[in-house]
Amino acid sequence: MSKNPGLTVLAGPTAVGKGTVSTYIRDNYPEVWLSVSATTRAPRPGEKDGVHYFFKSAEEFDALVEGGQLLEWAVVHGKNRYGTLRSTVDAAIAEGKSVLLEIDLQGARQVKAAVPDANFVFLAPPSWDEMVRRLVGRGTETPEEQQRRLETAKLELAAEPEFDHTVINDEVRRAADELVSLMGLTPHQR
Repeated sequence: MSKNPGLTVLAGPTAVGKGTVSTYIRDNYPEVWLSVSATTRAPRPGEKDGVHYFFKSAEEFDALVEGGQLLEWAVVHGKNRYGTLRSTVDAAIAEGKSVLLEIDLQGARQVKAAVPDANFVFLAPPSWDEMVRRLVGRGTETPEEQQRRLETAKLELAAEPEFDHTVINDEVRRAADELVSLMGLTPHQR
């Protein structure tokens, strides 16, 4: 079965650096279309609708879910919902763009059910010890939260075989270039 070159899904365990890699790609590879999520959370200062997120009311989000208009969606931290609009992804692919979806594992599984021929890439830490170091080094969580996130990360790492490719996030630029080449694009010469 050939993979759909139009849609690449990037997922991986907590604290592996998905956001950092996708931000690097957004800043250095304008030919990649980074999907913008819909969310029920309020905009933060400086955030623009349709650029950072598509801001939706709870009612609007319910309608999107019921209408089957989301490729994936989830409740994050028990309150706000986030999801990927099928229409924006389909439109970008129809225009011949290479679409990158940076989402969590549950989202990746939902997309796999909806678009089985997409390209699924697992972003992995260089080692378990390095992942612990990154998670603890952020200093943003209590020891209990860190422990809970590490337990979650263990489960998330076990999902790697569900993916088509694994990219090790040892160095952001190198990982981004490898991801771009897996998307069928030419990495920039340095």
